Amino acid sequence: MEERAKATGHYVLECHDAGGNLKWVAETDNLVVNVGLQYMAGTSLTSTTQITSWYLGLITGPGVTTSATDTMASHGWTEFTGYSNSTRVAASFTAATNANPSVVTNSSSVASFSINATGTVGGAFLTSGSAKSGTTGTLFSAA
Repeated sequence: MEERAKATGHYVLECHDAGGNLKWVAETDNLVVNVGLQYMAGTSLTSTTQITSWYLGLITGPGVTTSATDTMASHGWTEFTGYSNSTRVAASFTAATNANPSVVTNSSSVASFSINATGTVGGAFLTSGSAKSGTTGTLFSAA
């Protein structure tokens, strides 16, 4: 008998103009990186301390490449910081469902970035570090 667990995610990015009109929607699956998987296993099965605050950041594009070996200190992409929020935007998640597969979402409390600079957003990431351009914290996933 064999059991397997898999962690996957999906980002939905929406762009609204200053008047609140929807300009475009982009959807992509994300990669739960190795340190994110290690954190999940450690928190569930050993004494790893639970992280209770998570933040979303944006990645400059196009041509974003993410890797399972990415960490906040070492990754192959550049963070997009052209928004007026003073820190990365806090992610607020629902409780995990008991469905198969189990789902956690922030759809009832979406993260909102107030873009105030010219640039191209090519992706997003989830981390425990709140500082824009910060290189500390646990990188959980990126797309």
